Amino acid sequence: MIAIAAGKIEDLYHDFDKHAPYVRKELDQDLVEYIIDSVSEIGDEDFMIQFRFTTLTDKSLTFRVKSSIENYFLYLKELKYRELARLRRSFFILFFAGLLILSLSVWVNQKFTGQGGVFTLVFAEGLTVAAWVALWNAITIFLINWAPHRRQIKMYDRVAQATIQFHESSQNQQ
Repeated sequence: MIAIAAGKIEDLYHDFDKHAPYVRKELDQDLVEYIIDSVSEIGDEDFMIQFRFTTLTDKSLTFRVKSSIENYFLYLKELKYRELARLRRSFFILFFAGLLILSLSVWVNQKFTGQGGVFTLVFAEGLTVAAWVALWNAITIFLINWAPHRRQIKMYDRVAQATIQFHESSQNQQ
């Protein structure tokens, strides 16, 4: 359970937009970071988010909080999908550029082996190095950078779908 205590529901939002009609980007960043850190610590276990307020909560405000959390984390999920799309484009560009440069390198090495001067040998070796750098970067994107984004997307989706409970507590109970 992720327990969050606040004086009133309005404390969960930025000061400049407490009464804004949209519920997509308005959550307090400290709250968002706390939820993300808590879910990261919980891991794959099921969880719920429980809010405890010292003042009486209105049903319309509790609906706003639920909508805010769901919409905000779906928004974060969408941003991560955009980053994945950018990574995918980078991967394909680097991979196919690397293959093209590698093919050119093989052709230059076969065509001018033993015939060319120093410039031709340096050029052929430079093409080989450039090809491997491009291919290595593409493989790095795929093997190393892809997984953290997928994990974050999964986490944002879990938070957006989490059960949210509201309780009123007196200031004496803490």
